[in-house]
Amino acid sequence: MYIDLEQLINLSAVPGVGQTRLRALVARFKSVEKIWDASAKELAEVDSIDLKTAGQIKKFKNFQIGKKQLERAKELGVRIISFWNDEYPPILKQIYDPPVLLFVKGKIEKIDNYAISVVGTRLASSYGKIVAEKFVRVLVQKNITIVSGMARGIDTIAHQTAIRAGGRTIAVLGSGLDKIYPPENKPLSDAISQHGAVISEFLLGTGPDAQNFPRRNRIISGMSLGTVVVEAGVKSGALLTANLALEQNREVFAVPGNINSPKSAGTNQIIKAGAKLTSSVNDILVELQAKLAPVLQKEKQTAEIPADLTAADKKILSALSHEPVHIDQLALQLRRSTAEVLSDLLPLEFRALVKQLPGKYFVRI
Repeated sequence: MYIDLEQLINLSAVPGVGQTRLRALVARFKSVEKIWDASAKELAEVDSIDLKTAGQIKKFKNFQIGKKQLERAKELGVRIISFWNDEYPPILKQIYDPPVLLFVKGKIEKIDNYAISVVGTRLASSYGKIVAEKFVRVLVQKNITIVSGMARGIDTIAHQTAIRAGGRTIAVLGSGLDKIYPPENKPLSDAISQHGAVISEFLLGTGPDAQNFPRRNRIISGMSLGTVVVEAGVKSGALLTANLALEQNREVFAVPGNINSPKSAGTNQIIKAGAKLTSSVNDILVELQAKLAPVLQKEKQTAEIPADLTAADKKILSALSHEPVHIDQLALQLRRSTAEVLSDLLPLEFRALVKQLPGKYFVRI
């Protein structure tokens, strides 16, 4: 079906015409041009369109919106995909209120139908950061695309780790693609567009208003076969994403945390409510084995420890685990000076094999 994007954008700007009404109107009239030409009475005969909304359509005069959006999109290298476009993600069409328009910087590929969303608190603990990195790294090795919301904390870590691991990642924004939020993630959004896509349903120029984020969360879960909540408080937006995933008949996984930590209160709560307790990536893979079968058969083969490491590097990695170890304890265990071990740890950090935590603690990643 051919859809005039400029006119569709104009129609989407009519007050009271949301996603459901847009789809209903196009389904009835088959083209946006015929919608504009229809009488108020004909419009009101469409399911969910009342006379008030029909009147708003007939009164609409700002027909420059669509043209300006297309011009701005071209300037930014952004493509606009409609619900009726072949490029529109099939997995997203399955939710009850898929966005009619997607603004895309980067590329959505067929393999992105095999995606897992990883979400969590903006104020992640060391535990949450380590778990997020570990899970994402293994998922990427299985050829699974990582979806998240590019927020501070767990979202940012999920995107960064996916890119470092050579995988694909998709960021869903709660603003226009020219209004990156948080602003410090502008370089990250550029990197994501080179290793997947940054997408939004909001018109260019739309700011990161609070009411936008609950709406974008349905796209995060809708783009994914399952949602993993790594760490979240009881009022975290990540829990909203989890609830939306359940409504969309998608799987929800939650990583248990310290019962004394407010940052894990939300994840522990949804485990009690029925989310799948997830202590390893294998818990996710077993649950979604049938749906992920096409990509699991093409798992990337990567060595656990790079072959070009020195004997000293290998000893350091063998002494480290996912539990934080203080530099003094590590030096004592290796029977070397603290300065020598710190010197050897630096290149391992650059290669993303180890990570330094606050207080001179180190973990293997």
